[in-house]
Amino acid sequence: MKTLFLLRHAKSSWKDETLADFERPLSRRGKRAAETIGQYFKTSAVVPELILCSPAERTRQTVELLLKNARWSTEVRYDQRIYEAGAQRLVEVVSQIDNDRKVVMLVGHNPGLEDLLLLFTGNTEVMPTGAIAKLLLKTTKWATAIEKRATLDWLVRPKDLEE
Repeated sequence: MKTLFLLRHAKSSWKDETLADFERPLSRRGKRAAETIGQYFKTSAVVPELILCSPAERTRQTVELLLKNARWSTEVRYDQRIYEAGAQRLVEVVSQIDNDRKVVMLVGHNPGLEDLLLLFTGNTEVMPTGAIAKLLLKTTKWATAIEKRATLDWLVRPKDLEE
């Protein structure tokens, strides 16, 4: 059994319209949400062994705040393929994870993450910025994860954590 967390980056800022999409940072609200996500995971017994992250500025900042607030020292790998990726590209990324990793977090963007969740579980879920889904994959090999399907264990949105 493998566990895959899907984390959509926190809310980004549109303040500076001269920035390219790739360079947009988190907004103040996004920074608070990323810190809240980290606090949520701080109490969790499950810690990812690897975080695969889009190299876009907003995803990088989300991961940095998550790591700081969760007090994790998890390895982070930035993968250009995750930026603007559709579900099939994300399946490719997941299928190449080393099998010795049991718990992995994928940090990216929509609509790719929602489409990946649908592809793995058959569930149509809305993943607003900062949302986290925990998928339980019925496989021992990442390469065959998509063939074996997955179960959505839970989905948490930042507003759920702030209440």
